[in-house]
Amino acid sequence: MTKNVLITGGSGLLGAGLSDLLAEKGYRVTHLSRYKNNRSGFKTFIWDIADHKIEEGALDGVSHIIHLAGAGIADQKWSAKRKQILTSSRIDSANLIFRQLKSRNQKIESFISASAIGIYGFDTGGILQSEDRTQLGDDFLATLTKKWEAAADQFEETGARVVKLRIGMALSNHGGILSKLIPLANLGLSSAFGTGDQYISWIHIDDLVRMFVQAIESEQLAETYNAVAPNPVTQKDFLKSLNKTLNKPYFLPNTPKFVLKLVLGELASAITGGNKVSSKKIEETGFDFQFRKIDDSLNDLFRK
Repeated sequence: MTKNVLITGGSGLLGAGLSDLLAEKGYRVTHLSRYKNNRSGFKTFIWDIADHKIEEGALDGVSHIIHLAGAGIADQKWSAKRKQILTSSRIDSANLIFRQLKSRNQKIESFISASAIGIYGFDTGGILQSEDRTQLGDDFLATLTKKWEAAADQFEETGARVVKLRIGMALSNHGGILSKLIPLANLGLSSAFGTGDQYISWIHIDDLVRMFVQAIESEQLAETYNAVAPNPVTQKDFLKSLNKTLNKPYFLPNTPKFVLKLVLGELASAITGGNKVSSKKIEETGFDFQFRKIDDSLNDLFRK
């Protein structure tokens, strides 16, 4: 019997790759979005989070829900209005689906939610962060992520197995952070922020897609996992590796924190900070990373 998977944020960088892989594996994939997207190739249902509405038929026969919806964290400065958008797009959207399922008395097999390693705090230095850490961050991003995960946990009331994947920096040649860094590197203008010694916990987009599929298919997966590769690197080493892959020099001095603060406001703290995050728990479930080293990951992406 075909399993039906509903994806929120299905047209995004992660959602697009995940939709394609699930379809290849025989799943029936549909999307839940604010707009019709005929280019995705997948049937799209419309929702209006502010008006508490989901298009009729969106939840019919759904076995699994993957919640990827959420406005881009680093797309704009964090004004009060922007913070509300970041929160509503993640938490209010999950709450809307939950209420709809409860009103229909509908059971689903799993609810898989994106989360973020930002839950550990803006900057946790060189201390390795694992999922059993009880003292989490208290900044805006950490607080948002805690609410995000709490919104996912409520789906246990529907009988669903709940999995939350705390995503690090996802690397892709189709968008994301690399799309912003590559033009700078090609101009010889890439440089580290602050000291450059802060850690980046990254993951190749292909591994991230495969991890979400495993979250659906493996009933042993439950609760929370860090979605990061096994070998985090410092920001300075990450940029050196990127420039080496692009055959570009890396020689500029670091960009001081105060400059970013002037330009980006509170968002600058998220950029100049860093987290060294462990992948041990997800590896213990049997997940096998295809890309464990930053050089291998970047070389693969730029060959495609």
